[in-house]
Amino acid sequence: MLRCLTKGPLLPRRRLLLVQPRHCASATSSAAAGGIAPAPAVKEAALEDDLVEESHSCLVRDTCRLLELRDSWNAKREAQLRHLIRVLSPPQVRAVLRARAERDARAAFEFFRWADRQWKYRHAPEVFDEMLALLSRTRLHDPARRVMRLMIRRGMRRGPHQFAHLMLSYSRAGKLRSAMRVLQLMQKDGCEPDISICNVAVNVLVVAGRVDKALEFAERMRRIGVDPDVVTYNCLIKGLCGARRIIDALEMIGSMLQNGCPPDKVSYFTVMSFLCKEKRVEEVQNLLERMRNDAGLFPDQVTYNMLIHVLAKHGHADEALRFLRESERKRFRVDEVGYSAIVHSFCLNGRMAEAKEIVSEMISKGCRPDVVTYSAVVDGFCRIGELDQARKMMKHMYKNGCKPNTVTHTALLNGLCKVGKTSEAWELLNKSEEEWWTPNDITYSVVMHGFRREGKLKESCDVVVQMLQKGFFPTAVEINQLIHALCKEGKPAEAKDFMEQCQSKGCSINVVNFTTVIHGFSRQGDLESALSLLDDMYLTNRHPDVVTYTVVVDALGKKGKMKEATELVQKMLNRGILPTPVTYRTVIHRYCEKDKVEELLNLLDKMLARQEFSSAYNQVIEKLCAFGKLGEAYNLLSKVLRTASKRDAQTCHVLMESFLYRGLPLQSYNVACRMFQRNLIPDLELCQKVDSQLALAGETQAAGKLIIKFVERGILKQSV
Repeated sequence: MLRCLTKGPLLPRRRLLLVQPRHCASATSSAAAGGIAPAPAVKEAALEDDLVEESHSCLVRDTCRLLELRDSWNAKREAQLRHLIRVLSPPQVRAVLRARAERDARAAFEFFRWADRQWKYRHAPEVFDEMLALLSRTRLHDPARRVMRLMIRRGMRRGPHQFAHLMLSYSRAGKLRSAMRVLQLMQKDGCEPDISICNVAVNVLVVAGRVDKALEFAERMRRIGVDPDVVTYNCLIKGLCGARRIIDALEMIGSMLQNGCPPDKVSYFTVMSFLCKEKRVEEVQNLLERMRNDAGLFPDQVTYNMLIHVLAKHGHADEALRFLRESERKRFRVDEVGYSAIVHSFCLNGRMAEAKEIVSEMISKGCRPDVVTYSAVVDGFCRIGELDQARKMMKHMYKNGCKPNTVTHTALLNGLCKVGKTSEAWELLNKSEEEWWTPNDITYSVVMHGFRREGKLKESCDVVVQMLQKGFFPTAVEINQLIHALCKEGKPAEAKDFMEQCQSKGCSINVVNFTTVIHGFSRQGDLESALSLLDDMYLTNRHPDVVTYTVVVDALGKKGKMKEATELVQKMLNRGILPTPVTYRTVIHRYCEKDKVEELLNLLDKMLARQEFSSAYNQVIEKLCAFGKLGEAYNLLSKVLRTASKRDAQTCHVLMESFLYRGLPLQSYNVACRMFQRNLIPDLELCQKVDSQLALAGETQAAGKLIIKFVERGILKQSV
């Protein structure tokens, strides 16, 4: 039973986050302190209108133009900007900051700092407020903290509203503890908390998933005289629903009525949305009744639109249609957006008959389906492979005065590609200008992937070339998929040419693309091209990673060029690139395969000095056993037995079994004895096999001694 936010104290008395409020020395009213109240809200709206008007002034445009040329600044342009900054009014400076922040909040902050350091100029208080508000929408908590510290140092007015912006910046950066410490900073500054910053704090805790802390904080608000309002409760309800505590959320709505803070529709909508996601329609109906009876809030068109959209979004088309019928019975008008949501949900589930019925119903009721509705139906038919029906629907669109757009045509092309008709899709794409529609980057990507799946890599590359000519750029992932396909077919040279062509056109080429081509050359044994491309990566400022080096080292080892492989690993280490477990396994495999144990041990010492790998020598011994080099493996046993772990025991068992397999029970016996010396207990069944082979080989002195060691330790009795 949820007992938070009632009149009585229910939480243990701990050190409160919010202490008894004190009046702010620099702000004598809530309006001056940036508090949220009806009158200041009207004033703020008027200021926003002025700001929009000032953003179109010549001074603001000239300032923004100069700032965009910052990379090519000279003394003359900087002097012009100094002159402009002195004649700009505070609303105009705010407009410049807002224009800069639309592209990059860091650039806005740099301009803010630069302007504040100019001679005979100081930012007005509202400019500081604007900078904090812009930074609160980003993760730039450090610039926000610096702005706040500058305000404190200059003795400018500060209130909960400004501190709330700083709290939001910390919250967006994932620094929950620092965000909550802003409250203590505000109290040390002498400002009393109000409902606005308390609501921000509650929301910060809820977004961070700390719902219990948010409930505790809301209770402490009441203790210091700040009564939670409907915004506070709605934040808590959202957090409870996110934590799947639906019963507690419903009890929270009940406590709102008891505490004299009646819930609004948002309170109920939050719970309804969660119930709709889980297809709990009966509970939604009960909550609608409760909303009407308890709070006097009657379901309206907005309510039903919300229910229809949430249910349809999560694939519950039948339930969404049920509420649509109910809203129609209550004479609410459902627009094409509501119908489209249900149509889209039916199409995603492959229920095209029901989707077509809804479209026909829309037309019969005078609600003309728009291009979004038709596009959903076309995509639905393409998903199930009924391309003829998709084409008929597009003709039906023209008949009803609705022209298919890029999304519609892309859906049809995607359907053609899925059934292996990519060539036909490519022809339709080339006829786009004749049919008056413009393909986008997704359209080209659909056709490109279609050719790639069909193995027509040349045609796929042609699509990318045309895509680049039209000004669209494939992603690095799409480029890598095509490069990988070319390399898989044994065409790494074509893959390299394709990658370089994309790079010359401005595409984003990353390390993974280079590594894929290098791997393609390595698989073909063309190590000269692989090493050349590895060097080219540094020239293009794309530094190879550990995967790239591992691929080349593996190829060199496979060809027996161990000296070159050793030099490449040392080069990797010198560049500060740490080896991974895959690197260790690759190096160990190739050096053991070529019987270069001494070189391997020297190289491992250098690698382990940079990056520890506890099972390195275990893998060396096991790999040597696999290649039949048991003498070298036995010589390394001391490196393994230093730690005497379970992993070491497994390695010893592998070595013992290898000796037994080659008819060398005495050497296997020696391994077991060395294990006993390090308090490692060998496998009993394996030791019994060793004793049996020792007896058969006539080794009477050693036969039976391993079993005696088990008896001495009491292990044999436990096993029996």
